[in-house]
Amino acid sequence: MQKGTIVRNSTKHAGRLAAVAALVFGGALTGAAAHADAGDITPCGNTAKACVDLSSKQAWLQSGGTGYYGPVPITSGKPGADTPVGTFKVQWKDADHRSGEFDQAPMPNAVFFTNTGVAFHEGSLQQESNGCVHLSTTASKRFFDELNPGDEVQVVQ
Repeated sequence: MQKGTIVRNSTKHAGRLAAVAALVFGGALTGAAAHADAGDITPCGNTAKACVDLSSKQAWLQSGGTGYYGPVPITSGKPGADTPVGTFKVQWKDADHRSGEFDQAPMPNAVFFTNTGVAFHEGSLQQESNGCVHLSTTASKRFFDELNPGDEVQVVQ
């Protein structure tokens, strides 16, 4: 697969992920080699700075179509509050945001990428969200630190 190619066949993508995982866990790929190969399989185009794959529940930070951080686990929108699929731009950031829509719920390290309030932020990796992309504490801090207004975010199914 060429870097920057959007993979639309999730079975093919899942198969490649399984093959890389087998090599990593089998010891054939270690350290930087394992991470570099994982970066090559992001399902987003090369213009995206952040990539979200809803079907595999993973996200990456990438540069030039190659992932340099991730994949990290995510949770996304529950039925009826789905995370939108498409290409977006980071709108704004707030390290200590509280939701005006959901009883001042904390949204640490919020990076808003739609004009409807969808953001990356620290949140539960066990429960689906109201449309946002939940990340671990560590991953949300990294996404917050590295993404800036105008950066491209791609969300694929």
